[in-house]
Amino acid sequence: MPLDPVNISPVLRADLQRIADMVEPDSRVLDIGCETGDLLAYLWHQKNVDARGLEISQDGVHACVSRGLSVIQGDADVDLDGYPDKAFDYAILSLTLQATRDPKGVLANLVRISRHAVVSFPNFGHWRTRLWLLVRGRMPVSASLPYSWYETPNIHFCTITDFVELCRELKIEITRSLIVNRGGKVQDRPANGWANWTGEQGIFLLHKD
Repeated sequence: MPLDPVNISPVLRADLQRIADMVEPDSRVLDIGCETGDLLAYLWHQKNVDARGLEISQDGVHACVSRGLSVIQGDADVDLDGYPDKAFDYAILSLTLQATRDPKGVLANLVRISRHAVVSFPNFGHWRTRLWLLVRGRMPVSASLPYSWYETPNIHFCTITDFVELCRELKIEITRSLIVNRGGKVQDRPANGWANWTGEQGIFLLHKD
């Protein structure tokens, strides 16, 4: 499909580009919490994927549909239950897990409905977050956690270590982990204790038989 400059962002946000790089061409993709559809549009045009989206915001759905994307309004906490097993090659959840009411259930559904899941989230264990709490005694506000505590959509903060432990509990294989540092620099490295200190965001490629 030819590139339509109206419907695709010329440059993806750095973390979304890393996610896009994980997706194989000609795949079936469901992007959950796809916002205005930048990642979906990129994958559709650049990798010829069968691109589907689920977005809770009506404004986001309208923005996606106006770009020609197949996106419906839905809630990850509720609507993933209706998808059949292995309906997609990739299910993507970008910076959304921490805003769900049931992260464990959502994660279990992701690996159920897809052959591969890609999940990213802000790391609450980053050293600057810890230092902010220690020195100021207040909930941190930063580029990766940009909301004040009283208006944040994030209701389940977790660390990279927390996420790895949850995957272990659910018997989910972490195929690849990318640790995003300050300024968007990415390290392709194991999600170990050091990554929990230095990563502002984690991006994980997951699989479960």
